[in-house]
Amino acid sequence: MRALVAGTVGEPADVLRLESRPVPTPEAGQALIRVTATPIHASDLHVLRGRYGFSPAFPTVGGHMECVGRIEALGPDTEGLKVGERVVAVAVPAVPGPPVAGTWQEYLVADQHRLLPVPDSLSDSSACQLAVNPLTALLLVTRELDVQPGEWLLQTAAGSTVGRLVIQLARHLGIPTINVVRRRAAVEEIKALGGDEVICTEDEDLVARVAEIAGPAGVRKATDCVAGPVGAQVSQALAPGGEVVVYGALSTHRQTDPAALTIPLQARSVIYETKAVRGFWLNRWFGTAAPAQALRTLSEVRGLVTDGVMTIPQGRPFPVERFTEAIAFAEEPAHGAKPLLVFEDGRAEGDS
Repeated sequence: MRALVAGTVGEPADVLRLESRPVPTPEAGQALIRVTATPIHASDLHVLRGRYGFSPAFPTVGGHMECVGRIEALGPDTEGLKVGERVVAVAVPAVPGPPVAGTWQEYLVADQHRLLPVPDSLSDSSACQLAVNPLTALLLVTRELDVQPGEWLLQTAAGSTVGRLVIQLARHLGIPTINVVRRRAAVEEIKALGGDEVICTEDEDLVARVAEIAGPAGVRKATDCVAGPVGAQVSQALAPGGEVVVYGALSTHRQTDPAALTIPLQARSVIYETKAVRGFWLNRWFGTAAPAQALRTLSEVRGLVTDGVMTIPQGRPFPVERFTEAIAFAEEPAHGAKPLLVFEDGRAEGDS
């Protein structure tokens, strides 16, 4: 089989090679999946650079997030699945937890509790992106922050994939959103998507605008995917006792200096107004959630996507042989579509 393998830590385009490897054999409680499509996430590239929250043993097959494919074979005592069934394989390593096979390969073995059947009505492009961004959006809104209908939710990076999914989910749940974007050109797009209020940091003061929208006390619930000074401003905009969950650091993606990977919080605000700033990382959620709980939550995500509540943006397929083009596309600013590595005929099912 073909596998995209990184021999060592480094820039993905430099260290990845397309190799021929034996097809693995599933053991008890496992299934062999023939992969049809798997995305390239920014976090996948950071893993290879050694700049993510975990580091696999090298050499390693790339892709430590998700894929879609069909079950080719079942190991002994594997229950609830059948050969030929179309499934999403969740390859997010639990922290703490055992290693998980990378998805950038033609065949992979996965534990049965990491496999979610998906209907054929869901395109490969949507299915292979089901288990990371939509799951993150659902967990942030309903579990981490438990935002209630009618309660303001403030979020940064509203134009990101997770940000757009949060807007759709919040609208479905009756939660009004205040959405922060960097560019004035993005404002109308976010409003058209269903964002109730939009703040553009290009020419607006975040803290002042939140006070105008939600009142002088501010908001009690917020998510941040930017960190840096913007993350600090979100903390300032919180009401006393409010909380912000930080799940990304887009402002630091090109940073290599650890001292730059910060959120400059105001100590007086944190102490005297008892505001809380805490992190969320999907890998640690998988490390604490029971396998049955994780599958139930993924099933909830699958229902929201198949029902059209959350729409996953169409990916752009690249045959695995063109992985260098796919990586370059992933690195382009504001590239829009998620690059997908595809096997078979070089198209993700459902793409035109």
